[in-house]
Amino acid sequence: MLSIPRCSGILLHPTSLPGRFGIGEIGRGAELWLEALHRMGQRAWQVLPLGPTGYGNSPYQSLSSYAGNPLLISLDSLVKDGVVRPSDLAVLPEFPDDHVDFGAVLEIRTAFLKNAAHKFIKQCSASPLLQRAFETFCQRESEWLDDWSMFIALKGEYDLRPWTEWPKGIALRDEVAMAEVMAGLEEEIEAAKVLQFFFHRQWNKLRLRAKELDISIIGDIPIFAAHDSADVWANRGLFHLDEHGNPTVVAGVPPDYFAATGQRWGNPLYDWEKHQKTNFAWWKSRLRKTLSLVDIVRIDHFRGFAAYWEIPASEATAVNGQWVEAPGDALFEAFKEDLGEVPIIAEDLGLITPDVVALRDRHELPGMRVMQFAFGADALAEDYIPENYPDNSVAYTGTHDNDTMVGYFNSGEDEHTTRTAEMVEKERANILGYTKTDGTQIHWDFIEHVWASKARLAICPLQDVLGLGSEARMNIPGKSGEFWTWRFEWKDLTTDLEWRLKRVTLRHGRAANVG
Repeated sequence: MLSIPRCSGILLHPTSLPGRFGIGEIGRGAELWLEALHRMGQRAWQVLPLGPTGYGNSPYQSLSSYAGNPLLISLDSLVKDGVVRPSDLAVLPEFPDDHVDFGAVLEIRTAFLKNAAHKFIKQCSASPLLQRAFETFCQRESEWLDDWSMFIALKGEYDLRPWTEWPKGIALRDEVAMAEVMAGLEEEIEAAKVLQFFFHRQWNKLRLRAKELDISIIGDIPIFAAHDSADVWANRGLFHLDEHGNPTVVAGVPPDYFAATGQRWGNPLYDWEKHQKTNFAWWKSRLRKTLSLVDIVRIDHFRGFAAYWEIPASEATAVNGQWVEAPGDALFEAFKEDLGEVPIIAEDLGLITPDVVALRDRHELPGMRVMQFAFGADALAEDYIPENYPDNSVAYTGTHDNDTMVGYFNSGEDEHTTRTAEMVEKERANILGYTKTDGTQIHWDFIEHVWASKARLAICPLQDVLGLGSEARMNIPGKSGEFWTWRFEWKDLTTDLEWRLKRVTLRHGRAANVG
């Protein structure tokens, strides 16, 4: 059961925050965002996974389930802490304000942060207090930090290639081979630990500010780990891999509304039998770590805990897969035994069968209700109509995988899904019939209905508050391209918009106690 008061919030990944260094950061700009949420009467900030991104810059294909993304480290905060000088920032180039140019950001910020880490290491040698703080962090986080730091140092040593393309002894963690190569990478390993120290110090400060403002942070755990990650490299026995470390079967979903050939994600699948033999130790550790950073955890692709779509790794698409039962009940019981009542949101979207609903309800987990899914071409989808949302649920106008509300409503034939032009017109007619409006303020119509629902928590992406079109879409499921890049600017979030959202929030009894 979601044990929070009736409230609402906004979905915005930190990369989308304004800032002058190419990408949103977790310093002062993030604090200003929390203060804006507070002014608008919001009590929740939902983010995407916070880990370092790998292929395609997707937060859902992270290089680690534990590490924070160094690209989010605030450079201004490093100046404030005396790690770098203001003159060091002055030489950085100008970046776009409205999107993340990941190519430039990765190259320039990675080099800058590595230099900052090496400077910090030298400062530590002259400051016992600083040295103790860093050592305490390393000891506290050693369960994952040592593997992560070795992994990312090796990734740099081998030109960022996937770990299965490293020398065999290193890929398979042979002790002799590892000891030999590690001896030459001690500085890079230490620098990787320093960057995690920076990230966690800044994030913890931000989280304290959120608590002061009575704002809960909702985090996100992808159900699967990326194959090219420290998680899989360090725990090969927990996944279905061959003797070289390559997946034998991979994750995805069968053909659906979003993709005629399904979605082949490529993540290696868990060897659940081996997880059960450890009483799910790795999963409990992963969840415990996430809960040290956020207040509530959304688990992506919850249906995979009831049954998951298993695709032979040799298949190019997700068509030729099969459903395989997963030990969801045993896993969630293990969570409860070890962690107590865990604040989890079940992402129960997509092809949901009775076994998935039963698993969710047995463990009293709130599911998700997305209003954008309510308006099929033929009829209203009853589960997604706001009047039908249960109290123990989280209601959305749309998610990071949806088009913006304005983009969705104004779209024509959709090349990214199976929606034809005729279907789009029928959906638009259904929307107008339901909202009883002319559609000129469709984003506010949806916010109004979602906020009015019985759902304990209501969320909308910031793009819907701003009334932006498809140009501001964050992601398209199962597609490759320039996604995850959208950013807003402070001038976009006007005082009028803030007051309008606050009025809607007050009207429906979701507002924080603000003046």
